[in-house]
Amino acid sequence: MKVLLAEDDQNLGMILNDYLTAKGYETILCRDGEEALSAFKKADDLSICVLDVMMPKMDGFTLAEEIRQRDSQIPIIFLTAKSMKEDTIAGLKLGADDYMTKPFSMEELLLRIQAILRRSQPEEIEQSQFAFGKFAYDYQQRILQHDDQEVKLTSKESELLKLFAQHINQTVDRTKALKVVWGDDSYFNARSMDVYIAKLRKYLKPDENVQILTVHGQGFKLIDLS
Repeated sequence: MKVLLAEDDQNLGMILNDYLTAKGYETILCRDGEEALSAFKKADDLSICVLDVMMPKMDGFTLAEEIRQRDSQIPIIFLTAKSMKEDTIAGLKLGADDYMTKPFSMEELLLRIQAILRRSQPEEIEQSQFAFGKFAYDYQQRILQHDDQEVKLTSKESELLKLFAQHINQTVDRTKALKVVWGDDSYFNARSMDVYIAKLRKYLKPDENVQILTVHGQGFKLIDLS
C-alpha cells in the first residue's frame, strides 16, 4: 500500500513517515500542499492520502479539492491542530473519509488507515471455473471435463491444476507451487509433485493444444495453443 503523506511539521512528518514505513507502507512525504499535489499527479498507484489541513502554499482542504477533481474514490484522512466543528464538517463535505485532531496516537492513525482501506478495497471473488482448450475445470467440484468425459481430481491434483490455470501460459515457479500446494519445498514433496504433474498431463492428453511444460531451472507452464 502506498500512502501520500502531506505534513509541513518536519518532526511530525518524519515520525509518521518512519512509523508507516515500519508497518509496511510505502510513504511519499511532502512538506506543503503544492509538493503533495505534484506528487499525487505523478503517482498512479496511491492507496490513501493523509493530509495536514494547515500547510504553506496550498492548504489541505484546497489540496483535497484538487485531488477529488482527479480521483473521486481515493480515501482521504485530514490531520489538523484545529478542533472546531466547522473545520470537521468542511473536511467531510470535501469527501474526507476521516478527520484526526492533533495530538493523536500513531497507532490510532494506523488503525484508521487500515479500516478505511478494508472498506475501500473490493472483495476479491476467487475464481473457481476455468476453461482452456476443450477442457472445462470446476475447482469447487474438482472436476475436469472434456466433451462428455469427466475426471474427478484428488485434492492435490485440483490445487495444482488451479494454480496453473490461474497463470495460464505463464511460468509457475517450482518452489512457489510446492509452498502453495504442499506448504514447503522439501525434497519428498518435490518428488510427490512430479508424480501429480505426470497425472495431470495424462488427464490433459485428449487435447493436444493443452499441455503442461517443464521450464528448465524455473518451474512449469500450462499452455493453451487453441
